[in-house]
Amino acid sequence: MSDIKLSTDAIRYIALFESMTGASIKDCLVDEGRLVYVVKNGDMGAAIGRHGDHINRFKKAVDRHIDLIEYSEDPVTFVKNAFGTVSVKAVSIRSSNGKRQALVEVSASEKGLAIGKNGRNIDMIKRIVNRHHNIDDVILQ
Repeated sequence: MSDIKLSTDAIRYIALFESMTGASIKDCLVDEGRLVYVVKNGDMGAAIGRHGDHINRFKKAVDRHIDLIEYSEDPVTFVKNAFGTVSVKAVSIRSSNGKRQALVEVSASEKGLAIGKNGRNIDMIKRIVNRHHNIDDVILQ
């Protein structure tokens, strides 16, 4: 795992999220209009809360869209988790020209959701998997 550099805003958002939910956060990306949290493995229930109480209360407090990704030591599992609600059929990690790539198979009907408007989702996924597993590129198949 590469050293993760957190912005001052990210540190503040992590502290607020942890104090409101009781979940442990490993990382936070502050993206235009949304926050992407990497939640410690096993803390997803605390982050969401019963019937979504914690996450909904937090969304109201910060007035931003929130994405939660459960951390995993296993890069394949982590990449799957990073895609959130998109159904990932398969993930394989390969090295090519000294770069690590994650090949991700999603159904054709969900490719647009995986990529996101103007590539926002796939760009965020690439950044987050690079930060945690030194994977240089994520390629949709």
